[in-house]
Order: sequence, then structure tokens, then C-alpha cells
Amino acid sequence: MDESHGWTAIDEALHPLYGSVEPRHWGTVVPHRLGGPDPLDGVSAYPRDGHWHYVSYGMSELYEKHSDNPDESGWGFEFTFRLARVGGEDEPPVWPVNLLQNLARYVYSSGNWFAPGHHMNANGPIAADRDDCTLSALIFAEDPELPEIATPNGRVLFLQVVGLTADEYEASRKWNSQALTELFASRLPLLVSDITRPSLLEDPEVAEAVRAGIEADGSSSGALFVPEIGWSKDGDKIRLTIGALQAAGVADTLPGRLAHDRDLLLQGDDTMVVLVPADGDGLLVQELDEGNVALGIPASALRALIETLRPEAGVRAVPGLEDLVVEVVQTVIRDQYGNPTDQTVG
Repeated sequence: MDESHGWTAIDEALHPLYGSVEPRHWGTVVPHRLGGPDPLDGVSAYPRDGHWHYVSYGMSELYEKHSDNPDESGWGFEFTFRLARVGGEDEPPVWPVNLLQNLARYVYSSGNWFAPGHHMNANGPIAADRDDCTLSALIFAEDPELPEIATPNGRVLFLQVVGLTADEYEASRKWNSQALTELFASRLPLLVSDITRPSLLEDPEVAEAVRAGIEADGSSSGALFVPEIGWSKDGDKIRLTIGALQAAGVADTLPGRLAHDRDLLLQGDDTMVVLVPADGDGLLVQELDEGNVALGIPASALRALIETLRPEAGVRAVPGLEDLVVEVVQTVIRDQYGNPTDQTVG
């Protein structure tokens, strides 16, 4: 019996595209299942006309079945990434391998997985060693050439990582991220990431389509991971605490949620705060299980709340909501490996 049937299933899914083409493969010295530091057992890169196609091995169960979910293999997906190929380039760059390992490390350490439509800020160029890199965020989509597969260990989706510029990432928070991905796919064939490209929002047609979509649809981002989120009772008031780095993102997302009668869940490391649209004029507070809370925000105070969420440390009252105080705290920037730097926001 083939003990690496999960790995074999990935290879078989790639065969219709690449046949006998031999990829460049990076493997780990010590596999993760044997205590190695890298979650992915390997990454392969296939040469294409105009780009490199990277595929991970290790988010799914490559060998025997260990997870309790019979329907999904491991986390239920493998990463792919398409990088624009520079003319005459015979060897694929290594940095995307590190990018995929870091994304895998985040999933394994936090328990937060990715799915189509998810997005995240990289807090800097996704190619850390390239000064000319214009892409500083990521969005996730189904790989346009690799459909979901069934393996002996469960189904596996091929989840493509796509680089975004800073203003494109802002648009992804304000609008429907899957609709945004479909729009961008019309300008980026196969959603190839060109790390030196200008923003697609410099195209007036794209910018207008995004503006109209935000106005009509609001935001699909129903939940945001906000590590520094918290709440407490401050006398007869509620104090909402948020990190300066995440404050602007929450402010960008709120109009597309509450103004469209949708909740916004802010998930921290230990606390969850749910902001919900509310009738009337005052703050509504509902304490939930395990120290979490739901805060009802009336439409009349939404703009005032958004204006308090500036990325500057400080304690601010919310005009129109006498029972709510917002405290924005300084955030330490972390590098692509999750280590704190000497840079701060707020």
C-alpha cells in the first residue's frame, strides 16, 4: 500500500497540466511530522510561459490519516502561488517558498485557516528582499487550473495566494473579496503575481467598478482577526481596546457591514467582540459566554465610532455614544517570520 497516498494524489492532480515536466522541488531536511520546524514537507515550482507555478505539500495529510474529519484531508487545502517570470529566468526564486512556509506556520500555530475570499496584510513587501516589490498584502482564491480533488484522506482544495498592493487590500476589506478577485482576474490572467506591477486601481474602469461594488454590496468581511482587541467595564461605561495597526482596517470595514445591516466579528487571541447594528440612540451591551461581548451600535453613531478608530494611541469618547470609550493602543510591527521589530504603529 502506498503510504504517501496524499502526496501521490497531489502529483496526479498536476499531471494533466505538466505531464513529464520535472519541477524544481524544495524539501525539508526533517519533516514536520517528525519534529521538523517547517510545516510544509515540500514545495514544487513548475515552469510556465510567463510565470512560475508553486505548489505546496503539507497542509493536507500526505501520509496516514490523523485528523478526526473524514471529509477533509488535514486543513483541507494546499497552497499554490503564481509568480511572474522574468525573461530568461531559468531558476524559480526561492522567496515564495519561504512565503508559503510562513503562511503554513501561521495556520498550524494559530489554528486559523484560509479559504477563498480571505485576505491578510503582510505588513511589508511580500518579497522581503526586493526593494521594488509593490505587493504588500494577500488574497486567497481557488487555483484557476487545479480543481478540488478527492484523496484517500479526504478532499483537498488548491488555494492560490495572490499578491495585492496596499490600496487593493483596502478595497478587499471594503467590498466583496470574491467579487474583487473576479474583477482582478480579468486584468491578471491566472491571477499571476507580478511583484513590481502598479495598482490595478490606477485603471479608471477598475476603480469605478470597485467603487460601485462597495456602494451596492457593502463588505463580505464578516470577521476580522484583531490580535489586540478587548473590552472592559470602566465605571458606567464600556471601554473598547484595539491595536493601532488594526484600527484602520476595522474602520474601513465597518461601513460595509453595519450600514448594510450586517454584524462585524472582531476575533482576538483570547477575546471576541461583535459589533452589531442596533435601533435607537444608545449603546446596547450583551455579555456573551467566555468573556466575549456584543455591542449594538446605532446608525446615528456609526460615523463617530469610525472616526475614533484612527491609528494613533489614545483614549477617545464616541460622540453620540456616552456609554462607549475607545482606547487605541500602540502596536509593535512583526516581520514576515512573526518576530517583533523596532517599528511601531500608534
